[in-house]
Amino acid sequence: MKTYLLLLSIGTLSFNLAIAQPVNLSALPDDRPLTKADLQKALTTSTNSLPRFDLDFPGGTPRDLVQAIVKATGKPLNVIIPDEYAGWKIPAVSVKDVTVAQLFEALDRTSINLERHVWTDYTKQGMTPSSTYFEYESHYWFRTEGARNENSIWYLYYEKPPVQEEPIVCRYYQLAPYLEAGYSLEDITTAIETGWHMLGKTNPPKLNFHKDTRLLIAVGAQDNLQLIDDVLKQLSIGKPKEKSNDKGTDKSKDQ
Repeated sequence: MKTYLLLLSIGTLSFNLAIAQPVNLSALPDDRPLTKADLQKALTTSTNSLPRFDLDFPGGTPRDLVQAIVKATGKPLNVIIPDEYAGWKIPAVSVKDVTVAQLFEALDRTSINLERHVWTDYTKQGMTPSSTYFEYESHYWFRTEGARNENSIWYLYYEKPPVQEEPIVCRYYQLAPYLEAGYSLEDITTAIETGWHMLGKTNPPKLNFHKDTRLLIAVGAQDNLQLIDDVLKQLSIGKPKEKSNDKGTDKSKDQ
């Protein structure tokens, strides 16, 4: 995977990210329990020397943000941005007297997006799949491992919602009644494909017609194949007008 390795400065870490970080607490008595206040104090002491800066960022890609911080601090920071996230839009930022860690944590908070997703149960054979809707908080942030220091390597991470892979199935549709009613194969497949296009399906099922048996063979996600049933149901309601090759015939001659 191609990545961008850029240099910037780093900064302090807020308490909620510090609990799992190794800090120097050797000055504390061995017989006294470690408290949250101890951790906060140790963290503050270890990061007081890290650079602070002001930043007015108009918005842009993650790489644009990194370059803006480089210019503001004049110090290096190691940042890795995976290709799949390189084109993301980072919102405008206006901050004063902050560290990189504080800025990245704030971006984490502002990137939280509540999304609604559907999970479908396909496991019950012979029954219509049941769907359950759920809400998920997706967000992105720059993260690093270990104690924050000027040699830390930050990388852009995205907390993705769980994605369900719909089962791929193969179904057969007998088109003989529709073809004998006057519809063409193109009429039928165009109606089906138009529906998928209007629904924004980027990976619609594949269609193939077997001439000898007049079967339409469809392979794709089970939910997408339902549209074929809907089209054929509507086609069965009526039949197209008879096509005539006598457009120019003068009917008065037959009188």
